[in-house]
Amino acid sequence: MGAGTFGRRPCATLKPRRALLVEDTRVEGATGDNPLFDPVMLRAPHALYEMMRSAGVMNAGDRGVIVSRRADVDVVLGDPLVFSSGMEVTHTGTDRPLIPLQIDPPRHREYRKILDPFFTPQRMREMEGSVTELARSLVDRVAGDGAVDFVEQFSIPFPSQVFLALLGLPMDDLPRFLELKDGFIRPESVTGQPRDHDDSVALMQQTAQAIYEYFEVVIEERQSRPGTDLVSRFLEFEADGDRLTHEDVLDVCFLFLAAGLDTVSASLDCMMLHLATHPDRRRALVDDPDLIPSAVEELLRWESPVMMVARVATTDTEIAGCPVRQGQHVLALVGAANVDPDGLADADVVRLDRDVNRHIAFGKGIHRCLGSHLARLELRVALREWHARFPEYQTSPAFEPVFNTSIRSLTSLPLLLGPDVPARS
Repeated sequence: MGAGTFGRRPCATLKPRRALLVEDTRVEGATGDNPLFDPVMLRAPHALYEMMRSAGVMNAGDRGVIVSRRADVDVVLGDPLVFSSGMEVTHTGTDRPLIPLQIDPPRHREYRKILDPFFTPQRMREMEGSVTELARSLVDRVAGDGAVDFVEQFSIPFPSQVFLALLGLPMDDLPRFLELKDGFIRPESVTGQPRDHDDSVALMQQTAQAIYEYFEVVIEERQSRPGTDLVSRFLEFEADGDRLTHEDVLDVCFLFLAAGLDTVSASLDCMMLHLATHPDRRRALVDDPDLIPSAVEELLRWESPVMMVARVATTDTEIAGCPVRQGQHVLALVGAANVDPDGLADADVVRLDRDVNRHIAFGKGIHRCLGSHLARLELRVALREWHARFPEYQTSPAFEPVFNTSIRSLTSLPLLLGPDVPARS
């Protein structure tokens, strides 16, 4: 049962570290006893996902409810009128909503009508040559090394360079962009304080203003000297008489920086760690590069780097019979839904050649990721170019992965390149 009559039966309530929940889950992030952010769980979340699905919809106290079954997640992501994606979902220090992520119907459709044509599969295919050049240049830089940190030397700079090229920005701005990204997305990693600590909140707000200031200058330059870059095209494009305003373009660019850089990096981290620790699957891609497109989809499903997304209930409702009050947060565990056996046959098996793969790693419904086709292009190119140059690699002995919270990106991924590397204990 989906959204409907309020108050049929209570949600499950589960205790910290006992397997499942959390009386202090925070939609925007949490530490301490919350197993959703436990380092061990982040390395291998599937067992916890299974337990959470078996419990059904769960009560997270004053913070809202958590859904993990595919059918329930589909309800939440598929009804933006009841489960809003607006600014009230999380406080980021921005002046206005990030477009189109934090815009609900009917205005959402107006923005997607203008933005979707820029990110069609055909448009992305036209970019493949330039994206490939960027990937190869990064691979070339580490080709003579016996060991690399994949995070530092590839997964972070690659999507960031694609972003800079797409917007016509100088590559020299890369360090500044990475600083802005971290200050906005994970201020706790910069301040060393919890996300809701005054220092972290202040950094997030300061970073948001710095991002606005940066793109204000870019937009003003493109208005006076338009080019072929995406910012110039945003300013010029018209759909059925509708155009993006100056502030609209500013808010779209902000979202690109906040969402486009980190999620692709995280996806690459998860995929490469998986392949480094599963040599049979790595060899399958090396032996048959045509497997890479389906492997990208399967690893997105299995790893689900964006583990969860949040919504806010706009009215009293229910999910699978559990009551949800107006104003409550609803945390949809995309990672758990992607491996739900009720949503996909043999969901507990990794099949790189899976033909039909209706995962929701990019979300679902009208708020499905605007840049999903660009992300797919980047991931396919990255795996293709990396494995063409480095068919054999593995993690360093004794390496223990450390993931950032919420989005499963790695802090580092040391890889030993070549066939003559010591066996992993």
